[in-house]
Amino acid sequence: FYDNANTGKLMSRITNDLFDISELAHHGPEDIFISAIKIVGAVIIMMTMNVKLTLLLLGIMIFIILFTAHYNIKMRSVFRKNREKVALVNAKVQDSLAGVRVVKSFSNEHIEREKFADGNRQFLETKENSYAIMGQFFSGNQFLQGILYLSVLIIGGLFLSKGLISTSDLIAYILFINVFLNPIDKLVNFTEILQKGMTGFDRFLEILDTEPEIVDAEDATELKDVEGTIKFEDVSFSYNDKTEVLKDINLTISKGQTVALVGPSGGGKTTFCNLIPRFYEISEGRISIDGKDIKSLTLESLRKNIGVVQQDVYMFSGSISDNIMYGKPGATREEVIEAAKLANAHEFIMELENGYDTFVGERGVKLSGGQKQRISIARVFLKNPPVLILDEATSALDNESERLVQDSLRKLAKGRTTLIIAHRLSTIRNADVIVVLTSKGIEEKGTHKELLEKGGVYAALHNDGLDI
Repeated sequence: FYDNANTGKLMSRITNDLFDISELAHHGPEDIFISAIKIVGAVIIMMTMNVKLTLLLLGIMIFIILFTAHYNIKMRSVFRKNREKVALVNAKVQDSLAGVRVVKSFSNEHIEREKFADGNRQFLETKENSYAIMGQFFSGNQFLQGILYLSVLIIGGLFLSKGLISTSDLIAYILFINVFLNPIDKLVNFTEILQKGMTGFDRFLEILDTEPEIVDAEDATELKDVEGTIKFEDVSFSYNDKTEVLKDINLTISKGQTVALVGPSGGGKTTFCNLIPRFYEISEGRISIDGKDIKSLTLESLRKNIGVVQQDVYMFSGSISDNIMYGKPGATREEVIEAAKLANAHEFIMELENGYDTFVGERGVKLSGGQKQRISIARVFLKNPPVLILDEATSALDNESERLVQDSLRKLAKGRTTLIIAHRLSTIRNADVIVVLTSKGIEEKGTHKELLEKGGVYAALHNDGLDI
């Protein structure tokens, strides 16, 4: 879901759409209840004054109700388009702000302004259209109410001339029409809030009604006392049942073993690792941890036992301490400091003005790549999982940062079942097993020395001096 969803559009549904729902919930019940009582009371009183005039009035009201229903459908449609265009503008703004450094580095501010102007123009067009429809609706209602008044005056005059109603009763009846129409006017004005709220509610429900692709089985059990033996049995995976990434993968990773995955880009290395914590669901086959099918385990317990360190580290807006504690909410300051020391992060943290309370900025913008990576590793140290996945954790670092991070990763991997995705030889040569993964599946498997002696794909990559 999140691979295909736009953050800005989701935020629009959660904020803008929900605001109008709250307005509807706040004003709606009160306005409808009071107006309904006034309308029913007015009709009863007018029926006692003159039944025929009241039936005429109610007959004209049928046309007003049909007119209102017709324009309610049109307003809901145009308000939905408004929502979609606002979401589009939000998405463009969010995209521009998230990538502001790329924008500035390419001097493409004018392109972003044009994108925003285009989205804003589309929103303005739908907004103008909505105002036009609302204008037609309100003016049409006033016109029909005028027809109602005029009809009552004409028919009432005829009744008066024939002695079917007295002058005082006719005057009182005409005055009482205002008591009948005032709550109707209130409901007509409420229509805009109603349609905006219902449109927002419909869009919000679309998210709530989206079924998670991966859920716990009804009889799912907790994963406890993990040793860390992972087994792939005839595992295949494809995106959207179309693009096949992995096919008939068979691999056993023993407890505490370090396995490095290498191969060309697009060979499925990251996908392979994402299947273990069930970020994606396998198409065929079986994956087990300590002999337990991961589909039979609760997602929470499964993922709590797996630590992931990625190349693209995400830092939450907050302090360094907050970001490390994300690995173990409620951890003590002593535990945070110990995790930072193990990750070779304590020294640089203490050099900062506010130490562990230093604000990292949005997405950790105030820290270097190596610093963010070490905080990410400290986060996993604090989590202390028995299974570890390192997804190209050092590929974007300079030599000094890589040395510090590699040292941290060696400490982290000690005694844990570890899967490493890497391109640099220094990262993988000491792995217990190296698995060469290509579009054909697992082509080779063995130690660094064994694969070089074999003279296959791994040896070719190594001898050509290419990143692996």
